[in-house]
Amino acid sequence: MSESDTYDVLILGGGSGGYACALRAAQLGLSVALVEQDKLGGTCLHRGCIPTKALLHAAEVADKAREGEQIGVKSSLSGIDMSGVNSYKDGVVAKLYKGLQGLIKSRKVTMIEGHGRLVGQDTVEVDGQRYTGRNVVLASGSYSKTLPGLELGGRVITSTEAINLDYVPDRVVVLGGGVIGCEFASVWKSFGSEVTIVEALPHLVPNEDEFLSKQLERQFRKRKIGYKIGTKFTGVEQTADAVTISLENGEQIEADLLLVAVGRGPNTADLGYEEQGVTLDRGFVRTDERLRTGVGSVYAVGDIVPGLQLAHRGFQQGIFVAEEIAGLNPPVIDEKGIPRVTYCEPEIASVGLTEAQAKEAYGEVVTTTYDLAGNGKSQILRTAGAIKLVKGGTGDDAPVVGVHMIGARIGELVGEAQLVYNWEALPVEVANLVHAHPTQNEAFGEAHLALAGKPLHAHG
Repeated sequence: MSESDTYDVLILGGGSGGYACALRAAQLGLSVALVEQDKLGGTCLHRGCIPTKALLHAAEVADKAREGEQIGVKSSLSGIDMSGVNSYKDGVVAKLYKGLQGLIKSRKVTMIEGHGRLVGQDTVEVDGQRYTGRNVVLASGSYSKTLPGLELGGRVITSTEAINLDYVPDRVVVLGGGVIGCEFASVWKSFGSEVTIVEALPHLVPNEDEFLSKQLERQFRKRKIGYKIGTKFTGVEQTADAVTISLENGEQIEADLLLVAVGRGPNTADLGYEEQGVTLDRGFVRTDERLRTGVGSVYAVGDIVPGLQLAHRGFQQGIFVAEEIAGLNPPVIDEKGIPRVTYCEPEIASVGLTEAQAKEAYGEVVTTTYDLAGNGKSQILRTAGAIKLVKGGTGDDAPVVGVHMIGARIGELVGEAQLVYNWEALPVEVANLVHAHPTQNEAFGEAHLALAGKPLHAHG
């Protein structure tokens, strides 16, 4: 093996975590090689975050066209041209992909195309060729899961197929009421489909604060998005024309498509990880808080590491590992400080602890909820929703440990929310900041005014 095939950092996987690690490591003067068998950017760019959010924007435009007359604008929706929607979506992806390729090239990261496999604690084999890394970063991403006995194919699809549909289905059943399921349900409803979500747990978006779940359920009822919660799926039969979904309670639902949105699994099978001593738990790579696997100088980032499967989490972990390898000793990432957004209509955004988690951690907590009905910009946008804050304790010195928000475009507020949580801000400190008028961001300030004991635009 030549010295040219040895790198300071050898990364297996070019998704959000892998390419972020590559860019930061190269920026720090390290030699970097990035192995990717598909397209640079991974699931997020090509099959996940970006294309689904493009679809959600198209859905928002459809809703606005349909509702224009309510605000005196004589607009109407004559239909959805899926070829046009897909052209718009694919154009967004292509532009970002081209930009990312340019970044990787400009940083002199060596791209290695092909299927990579860990064959030594410092060696990855790609289509018969071996490459060595003084440090190896596992970033192989995730795949759309299904349930035992539920076979994918035909009219039973995952989000990968859903983003490329060339028609709007008349009737859809969405299996799973988490982030992916609620986002696609929202898109299809806006496009004119009849949608039913089936969720085995007691609430939609079950990982969020129960307050947000109940708010979303109320808003979905208003939008006539059907859902069956606390109900288990038992089977599906499909014909050339339809699928019939069976539930544990004996009910059957007929639809054109069944979207399986039951989460994502770690893409770690048959990649040589276990053979080299890397510990897997249900397929996930176990690491310490500094993302070390305990095997040589092998690290892991992104969806294969237990925790939130979010592109921005993987991205930050990639940066963290690059800086760790470079000896910068970066601070450990607080998983609870990672913002979470569900981009359905209305949007959900949160960071920190739910009320239940805060009670477990702190005992007594104080919460406040500010209704968007009192916010001018929210009224202009004709959105309902609220902001709930959770304080970790009862004293004046207790920081805000949870922020939970729902409403149109509310995801744009999560930046300030994560600063409040990660910097352990006190309610009075945020209340003293000036929030611009008229913005929804004002509601964030008003919520903190209320939590600080001086509510203004609030009754009671």
